[in-house]
Parts: sequence; C-alpha cells; structure tokens
Amino acid sequence: MTAARRLSLVTDGIHTQRPKEKTGSLRVAIATQDMKSLNAHFGSAKRFAVYDVTSDGWNFVEAVAFENVSDESGKHRNESDDRITLKVEALKGCHLLFCLAIGGPSAAKVVSAKIHPIKVPNVQSIEGVLSRIQNMLKSAPPPWLRKVLTEAAAIKKTPFDDED
Repeated sequence: MTAARRLSLVTDGIHTQRPKEKTGSLRVAIATQDMKSLNAHFGSAKRFAVYDVTSDGWNFVEAVAFENVSDESGKHRNESDDRITLKVEALKGCHLLFCLAIGGPSAAKVVSAKIHPIKVPNVQSIEGVLSRIQNMLKSAPPPWLRKVLTEAAAIKKTPFDDED
C-alpha cells in the first residue's frame, strides 16, 4: 500500500508538519483529478485540494496525492489494500469534504473522522466551490453548516443550534 504525498506551499525553509488551521476558518478538502475542478469520486480521487475558508476569503493549505486509487465502479484494484482508510487518515483535520460521489462505507469512515461529506452532482471549478462556501459563511449558514462551524470553533454555539 502506498502512502499519501503532501504537497504544500512553504515559506520557512524546512517544513515538516501539516500547516495549522487558521482560527475561525473551515478546512475544506475537494476531490480532484487536476487541481482545477471538483471532478472526482472520493474513492477514485487522485488528489484532494485542501483550503482554509473564512467569510473573507480562502487560502490554499496543501494538495494530498495518492498513486493507487479505486476506479469509479467502487472496486479496488487489489481488494487487500484499504485505500479508503488511508484517504480518511490523510484528510483528518478537515471539516468538509466535497466530492462527486462517495459510497456508504466510505462516508461512514469520513463521518467518524468528524469530516462532513458533501456530494456535488456536477463537475465545477474549485474556485466556484470555495466562493459558495465563503458566501454561506457571510450570510446565515444553513443548520448543518452551523453545526460544523460550532464543532470547528469557528462560531459560538447558540441555544437554537440543538434544534436541527
């Protein structure tokens, strides 16, 4: 089984740790094949573009790349390898995961890692996805996003948050 490769922007010479999450932001992972569009199923994604998003904008954090991925049929090339757990471990610390599709067992693993999976029906640009998240953060976020924001400590909990 191969490990995830992390590609991140660095400015301090030697950088060995994953970039720390910016306070008050959501860490978002986007399943992509080309680093330009949300255009991959969770299991078949060769890369995940990771961004910190606030109501003011977004910052690229890193790209997490995988060599051996499943095809879009949901079957792994070698059933003895657990590529899904590897992906979930690599994405820990993210709050949201955007992908075209995700199977039930994969979604369960993602949710147990405290990552909220979001299936998007059509291919769209990464910038478009980030812009929509930013706009939701500027306005009144829907209840599911308020819950994620509260868990991420990006907003304070209100008495109405338990009424979902």
